Parts: sequence; structure tokens; C-alpha cells
Amino acid sequence: MPKAKTHSGLKKRIKITGTGKIKRGHAYTGHLKTNKTHKENKNLSKSALVHETDEKRIKQLIANMK
Repeated sequence: MPKAKTHSGLKKRIKITGTGKIKRGHAYTGHLKTNKTHKENKNLSKSALVHETDEKRIKQLIANMK
């Protein structure tokens, strides 16, 4: 069986917390920020945790990432 490789695109977009949860950034932050409220932009800039239903799938993609 070949070794599982870490998904290179995903490892640049997430971080693993000390307890093993997965942190991610929000979408809709690339451009068109003037149309959004200050509150919306402020909340989008904060990191969020990956939902528990997606964690198993994402952990398979980053199997070798430490």
C-alpha cells in the first residue's frame, strides 16, 4: 500500500490546535470588502473551527501533517 500523502493545498489553509481541532479561515474575504459592514469584515477576519462532521474527511487529507 502506498504512503498517504498530505494534501498540499489544504495544509496551507489550516492549522491544528493543541487539542487536535482544526482551525480555518473564513471565505468571502478576498475582495469586495467595501460592500460588507465593518462588523461582517471583522468577524470574517477571525479564524473558525472546522465543523465536527467534516473533521474526519479533512484529517484523512492531512494524515502526515504535524
